[in-house]
Amino acid sequence: MAKCKTDCIERPLSLAFEKLGCVVGRHPWVFILSALCVAAALGPGFIFLHEREANDIEDQFTPVNGPAKLERAIVVEHFPQSEEFSQLRLASDGTYASLIITGLQRENILTEAAFNDIIELDRQVKSITSGNKTFGNLCAKTKGRCMSNAILDIINCSATKIVSSNIKYPMNNDTFLGTTIGGVELKPNSSELTSAKAVRLFYFLDEKKKEEKMMKNWLDGFLKLLSNSTEQKTVHVSYFTSISRQNELETNSDSVIPLFSVTYFLAISISIVSCLRLDPVRTKVWVATFGVVSAGMAVLASFGLLLFCGMPFAMTVATAPFLILGVGVDDMFIMISCWQKTEVHKAVELRLAETYKEAGVSITITTLTDVLAFYIGLMTPFRSVQSFCMYTSTALLFCYIFNITFFGACLALNGRREKANRHWLTFMKLPEGDGGGCCVGGAYDKNTDKEFEMPMDSFFKNYYGPFLTRVWVKALVCLIYAGYLAVSIYGCFQMQEGLDLKNLAADGSYVGSYYDKEDQFFSAFGPNVMLVIKDEDFQYWNPTARESLDLCLEKFQNLPVADSGIPPISWLREYMQFGQKASLNLDDEIQFKSNLTAFLNRFGFSQDVNFTNNKIHASRMFVLSVNIRTAVDEKNMLDVFRETAEKCGNLQTPVDLIVYHPAFIYFDQYAVIITNTIQNIVVATCVMLVISLLLIPHPLCSLWVTFAIASVIVGVAGFMALWDVSLDSVSMINLVICIGFSVDFSAHISYAFVSSEKSSANEKAMDAINKLGYPIVQGAVSTIAGVVVLAAAESYIFRTFFKIMFLVILFGAVHGIIFIPVFLTFLSTCRNSHEKNKQNLPEPSNSCKLQIQASVIQNVWCADPDCP
Repeated sequence: MAKCKTDCIERPLSLAFEKLGCVVGRHPWVFILSALCVAAALGPGFIFLHEREANDIEDQFTPVNGPAKLERAIVVEHFPQSEEFSQLRLASDGTYASLIITGLQRENILTEAAFNDIIELDRQVKSITSGNKTFGNLCAKTKGRCMSNAILDIINCSATKIVSSNIKYPMNNDTFLGTTIGGVELKPNSSELTSAKAVRLFYFLDEKKKEEKMMKNWLDGFLKLLSNSTEQKTVHVSYFTSISRQNELETNSDSVIPLFSVTYFLAISISIVSCLRLDPVRTKVWVATFGVVSAGMAVLASFGLLLFCGMPFAMTVATAPFLILGVGVDDMFIMISCWQKTEVHKAVELRLAETYKEAGVSITITTLTDVLAFYIGLMTPFRSVQSFCMYTSTALLFCYIFNITFFGACLALNGRREKANRHWLTFMKLPEGDGGGCCVGGAYDKNTDKEFEMPMDSFFKNYYGPFLTRVWVKALVCLIYAGYLAVSIYGCFQMQEGLDLKNLAADGSYVGSYYDKEDQFFSAFGPNVMLVIKDEDFQYWNPTARESLDLCLEKFQNLPVADSGIPPISWLREYMQFGQKASLNLDDEIQFKSNLTAFLNRFGFSQDVNFTNNKIHASRMFVLSVNIRTAVDEKNMLDVFRETAEKCGNLQTPVDLIVYHPAFIYFDQYAVIITNTIQNIVVATCVMLVISLLLIPHPLCSLWVTFAIASVIVGVAGFMALWDVSLDSVSMINLVICIGFSVDFSAHISYAFVSSEKSSANEKAMDAINKLGYPIVQGAVSTIAGVVVLAAAESYIFRTFFKIMFLVILFGAVHGIIFIPVFLTFLSTCRNSHEKNKQNLPEPSNSCKLQIQASVIQNVWCADPDCP
């Protein structure tokens, strides 16, 4: 039976790269100018950056087709906003400003002194103007008056009455105070307030007036007033508006702009240090510098192209250039290393042809794995993730193209300088010698006609490899891995889901302070959830149908997350009581409908029933939730409310209803975040397994690669949870990245092991480490350097990106140079099939071809003296 050849793709591709290298070496200026022209032509796309910015929180950070968005459409269709404002009945968050007022020392806020300050604050807020419009002109109104704050109505805006008033909590004369007063203490066995630690005021504006600019100016005036005077005599004030989150998110990316210059400085410095030699001719200072420039050009061209094409630019994309810089520098190391392994006396175009032949396939496979991982990320339902993946994958492709054109041409020009034995800085011709000074240069190994070996390669070959393959060291590595896996699995069970909206603001923002106070003092009561009966054929006058509806409401009220002490707000229950008092037979359809409109208008329920053309098209009721303090509580509440709604549809008389609250738009992320993350990881892992099967000529070793991918993902997921990173749309991006980078490290160390000509498993492991040890370290350091400055960002999003990238690269590198080599020594069946059938090889250089593919990560070269 014919055996599958592993070079059926690699061989023609290598030959194609060899020809390309020759052409680039002969005409470097053509490729340099072409690349510069492409970057210059596409770069102006950045003029559309402001226009393409897509920072709408709902659009970018909630599922595209989330159930709550469909539920909101039903609510808006059946219950359009009325002239009479009702916060309870809003289909969105509304347009508003809010204050949370607490005592300076967290003492009782229900004092005359504190309320003197509160009333003065209320007066100042209401005196804010927008152009010629006052708050009275812009406010949301009920019965012709601006919507007021219940606590101020109770005391009639007189601070002296706060002490003498007997205020009940949470219901005070049919007025709900649970979202107005927080941190309360009650009299024993009573609902009467004795003290409270916080008071919250709302100032709603009328969205129906369509004066968006005026309202925005008023809210800006509110923010300006409060930012200039947040401390009063006796109280502390936290403030917030409906546009605050959006404003903070839009300005958040500005905090990372200064970090770009630091990143480029770090990347250039690390690249130069990695490629630095004391020999003034052989040193690769200019090559390393232009390698970083090449990555920068890739970002410029790719982003410009997508901006020209109208691709939305989400805030998360601002982290992509840091990643591209690290990855682009990795590919540069491969090409420089392969160049250093060519014979110095050959013509430049021949040296570059050999470089491309060895490095071309390597960087192609690396790019392929990373780009596929990002394109798979496009399947997620979050636009912020889709935008990041599109920009990053396109930038990686441009980075690859510029590496084999622009950077290769720069390498050729540097080769011409070396060929002429000229100084790297002055370009003066120097006498040949190996003195290591500034006046002589161009030294090389006389035995091989190649440049001298780098010191780090000698370290991995002579010290690290033999040390790692000792029996007691392998036992210790297994023990360390067991500990790593145990901690990772423990961390996975501590994972929190969902993006906390306050994390979209910068550190120290007034938004964070407001959310903290809200969580501290106003988490006892959650959203007032809307129950919408959307069945047009539901017979509200039928006692059997009403009995099913009552049973359904009872199910909701008995939920652990619902307040059993406060009955649901039900127009139907009030209508039945009204009919009983008025001696109306509401079991009769005609009487039910004929009296309905008058009742709804009289008792304030007109917005709860869509009653037109003598038909009830839809109606709604409200159930109050309680104790929604954490993301887990939010997830559980959403799940249990929707499950109960489904159960209502299975009653003897089905009640077809949906549940809705504006906050559900954001809670929807909990319903999809885990399933979509697992879906992306599984699909990407399968794709990477196929790639590894193509690269590694032994199926069992390909399974080891899959094991390594799973191990890195578990480690990153577990440790990110222990590092206070939640599973959200931001961290989902990084888990997709995790797959591509873990392949880079693990697949090719396995291939190097399999393709080694050595006889024993230990010798194979040492050979693989010798070839890949330093490249893995170089790649890890350069990639981490590309994102390390994000650790200093004042934004959760950017810090999260750094944390997970750091974990991905760290664990990937540790698997590549510690865990996988040791585990492979236990697998004696992973032997080179080509070695077994060596007599069938048509020419000696075929052993080199296997080693070429082993250079898939970094600067791995062919060490076989028989190689051409």
